Amino acid sequence: MKTMPSQTIHIIGGGLAGSEAAWQAARAGVKVVLHEMRPVRGTAAHVSDGLAELVCSNSFRSDDTENNAVGLLHEEMRRSGSLVMRAADAHRVPAGGALAVDRVGFSAAVQQALLAEPLVELRREEIAGLPPADWDSVIVATGPLTAPALAEAIRTLSGEDALAFFDAIAPIVYRETIDMEKAWLQSRYGKGDGADYINCPLDKRQYEAFVAALIAGDKAEFHDWEKDTPYFEGCLPIEVMAARGIDTLRYGPMKPVGLRDPRTGRGGHAVVQLRQDNALGTLYNIVGFQTKLKHAEQKRLFRMIPGLEQAEFARLGGLHRNTFLNGPTLLDSALRLKAMPRLRFAGQITGVEGYVESAAIGLLAGRFAAAERLGRDVAPPPPTTALGALLHHITGGADAGTFQPMNVNFGLFPPLPDGAITRGNRGERKPMLARRALADLARWLGPARAAAE
Repeated sequence: MKTMPSQTIHIIGGGLAGSEAAWQAARAGVKVVLHEMRPVRGTAAHVSDGLAELVCSNSFRSDDTENNAVGLLHEEMRRSGSLVMRAADAHRVPAGGALAVDRVGFSAAVQQALLAEPLVELRREEIAGLPPADWDSVIVATGPLTAPALAEAIRTLSGEDALAFFDAIAPIVYRETIDMEKAWLQSRYGKGDGADYINCPLDKRQYEAFVAALIAGDKAEFHDWEKDTPYFEGCLPIEVMAARGIDTLRYGPMKPVGLRDPRTGRGGHAVVQLRQDNALGTLYNIVGFQTKLKHAEQKRLFRMIPGLEQAEFARLGGLHRNTFLNGPTLLDSALRLKAMPRLRFAGQITGVEGYVESAAIGLLAGRFAAAERLGRDVAPPPPTTALGALLHHITGGADAGTFQPMNVNFGLFPPLPDGAITRGNRGERKPMLARRALADLARWLGPARAAAE
């Protein structure tokens, strides 16, 4: 028997995924109760009780629709009526070819929109353990910082341990404390406005001393239960990268290529970049400098960087443990837990990595749950789209035995037809994948919009 439209969807977690899921379900005409435990219970990474708070970087990464998979995902979400993308576009700050946002303005915009939506009720409370049995449609969007009681209940119910990794947070510096006599403004390869990053150069001696200090630096100790948890390779602490070899940072976040001081025409042996973090331009985060160094050590070591000798920090780096499900084993194609289908999952807990990817899975979970409430059948988005490729990966496309968090990338997309790529058009592969994705998305959204109307 189909569910009556008047029944409620409960969403646990007010991060990007939960907020997007609530918006999508409400816009489809279904009542939503959004449960957010902050400020009743805090986390190791959040600093406010705002919905959709960005706890790490303020960047949504590349906004290039044709040549970057995450840029394509941005566009697909915009066309799908995403609240997260609407707020991001309204509060963007300079970041070259990337989409970066004023994190305070972004969070406030998401929260204000949801509070103004008549079909959304926000409850500030922790859901400890499994949701009540009479909640027959639940989206668990608790992210990588799921409350211990709920995480344990999910673990017990699924019959399989949740996987886990560490994610690290980069420090934020007050702009006025950066010495611009030593640093300069420039975007690598002239992207964006050409001056979207602050660049701090190190010569060979300074760089090698900095690497040695990072390796020897005083680091935070892990709890016993955390010691065997692997890092996510896409977000390694700076000191872990430094320990992999003297030139690792020079080929990673401190790459000097394409950066020269316009006053002298010289570059550096290595370059530290800082990216604007708020609309006022008063805060800058140190790009790629996620760290598990102790706070006092961070101040000492990062002030070794030319231009940051007198830096004052609005926020120091940190480290937290992320948990996620083995989605290919535990979730069906509509993001329902196979062991208890009244529970759907969304966001990083499903095994996607990144702000945009988390919100994208929230968008899909909200749409799936709303369609189920309204007694409508909704097919998943085609795997040729960024939304569909991500969904397919976490619900069966990935190898369950080696499943790890994944950013969206063109490697997740089905290949183009035989003969589409020739020797003469190899450089067009990504734009062709993007054009196919948007055309297929339009066909998927068409029936969905008609049904919603």
